Amino acid sequence: MSKAGSQRTGPLAGVKIIDMSSVVLGPFATLIFGDLGADVIKIEPGQAGKGGDLMRYAGKSPTGDLGPIYTALNRNKKSVQIDAKTTKGKAALVALLKDADVFFHNVRLAGMARLGLDYESVKAINPGIVYVHCAGFGADGPYAKRQAYDDLIQAASGFAHLSTLRDGSEPAYAPSLVADKTVGLFATYATLAALYHRERTGEGQFVSVPMLETFTFFNMVENLYGETFLPGNGKVAYTRSVNANRKPYKTKDGYIALVPYSDEQWETFFRLGGREGVFEDERFSTYTARTENTTALYGIIGEVAVQKTTDEWLDLLDKANIPAMKFNQMVDVLHDEHLSAVDFFQTREHKQAGLYRAMRHPVEFSKTPADIALDPPTLGADTETVLASLGLG
Repeated sequence: MSKAGSQRTGPLAGVKIIDMSSVVLGPFATLIFGDLGADVIKIEPGQAGKGGDLMRYAGKSPTGDLGPIYTALNRNKKSVQIDAKTTKGKAALVALLKDADVFFHNVRLAGMARLGLDYESVKAINPGIVYVHCAGFGADGPYAKRQAYDDLIQAASGFAHLSTLRDGSEPAYAPSLVADKTVGLFATYATLAALYHRERTGEGQFVSVPMLETFTFFNMVENLYGETFLPGNGKVAYTRSVNANRKPYKTKDGYIALVPYSDEQWETFFRLGGREGVFEDERFSTYTARTENTTALYGIIGEVAVQKTTDEWLDLLDKANIPAMKFNQMVDVLHDEHLSAVDFFQTREHKQAGLYRAMRHPVEFSKTPADIALDPPTLGADTETVLASLGLG
């Protein structure tokens, strides 16, 4: 069982981040900063005992304010409950910003301007600050003032259309908050890049991370495809990834994921499956041909895969150096032998909530390892301590 420590070891140790973000996108980014050693002070609205980040109340928890998603996103942070609309609250936030390295939030800019916490106002307090705003849309476009949520961005970016292109079904959202988390990762690298610039020049800056533009960039890297070279041919979406037969293949006793890639691997796979002549077919004999005839190729893989059990395939494919993995149901992932061996899922003890499952930070640093120093805070848990350190009541 793991317990929180106090000495930070990560590469961002000593970096102070004032985090006014909520829900998923922003907290996902600041979770990473916290894991990497930054001092993340999470500002939550409302008055003592109520309010705070809405995600605190999504799902049941032992304390009532540590919902499962909030718990996953908000370790290594201090919770300070401040009502920035009041004179005292605003003064406390200004005091925190004076020596901060980063001010990170996803509040609409008009609202921040009304609070006197727009970039120019904060820059006047702290000229070197990196001010990161996670927006729904870029400020120069017609959607600039609209609200944005994961579902809306999946729809507007074309991502929800991929299901239709795959199999003719109705448009569908991915069963994951994929836009929020992806844009959160973009916000992470953007913040780190701005900190690197400041390290070299001493210059802070305003950084805007708009969801629609960011997630469209993410979506279209492979899916611009036939519209890359002009004039385009209208064939958006990468033919291999959007194919209806791209899915785990049924075996005699379950499912398996397998991806022969090189010519040699394809030839070996079909030989192992008793279909030696397939690779000689001109539709499949080259990488280009396989890309254009993906549907037929995947169909044959399905016919071959069902001839053996999952374990039989894994043994054969491993010996032949052909990429393959067992299909895990969601609950199976918690007990995956590799993840268990690397101690990915860890049991921790929270002072108020008791035992809970946490995920180890996935990236390894040989000199400055990430760690978990603070368990997710209950609402306002650090308000008194943090404000007292500033000489405030």
